[in-house]
Amino acid sequence: MVDHVAGENVNQVVDTGKGVSTEAGGEAPRDTPGYELPLLLFGGFRTLIDRLHARLADEGHPDLRPAFGFAMQAIGGRGATASDIGRRLGVSKQAAGKTVDRLLAVGYAERTDDPEDARRKLVRLTPHGYDALARSAAIFDDLRAEWVTALGADRVRDMEAALRNVVPAETAFRLDATSWLGGP
Repeated sequence: MVDHVAGENVNQVVDTGKGVSTEAGGEAPRDTPGYELPLLLFGGFRTLIDRLHARLADEGHPDLRPAFGFAMQAIGGRGATASDIGRRLGVSKQAAGKTVDRLLAVGYAERTDDPEDARRKLVRLTPHGYDALARSAAIFDDLRAEWVTALGADRVRDMEAALRNVVPAETAFRLDATSWLGGP
């Protein structure tokens, strides 16, 4: 929604051209407003994830959702309890349980007895779940290659290096994105 005051747009986020000058030749804007950086980063993320899921659907995984990828990473290769998954995702055990139930229903995970503690149940990935993760990794490589074609290898490497410099190492590969994006 755009707010109008005296006939002027005051919502800077959706009024993209306001107060931004572009360099000659249509280059990127100089003095870009600060709010554009997170929106562009999120737009790049969203573009990659949307394209990933379109390809996964074509390759036999039409039921896979973005939150499932985070959950399957939280399950890991050795399996995890619902409490472990919730902790890794930054959501409640109940929210993690709902996501696990969805993964079970579409065949990406299964519940098994914990060999170390008969009172606990582990969630493990099924071969279908491992296939989805393997295909995801290959598709991400393809999508990165497309960015290299569009932007050049040096620019992509520079972008990755720059992000590694400004993103704290402990948050670079966190799985709890679903908790602040609206939960699984």
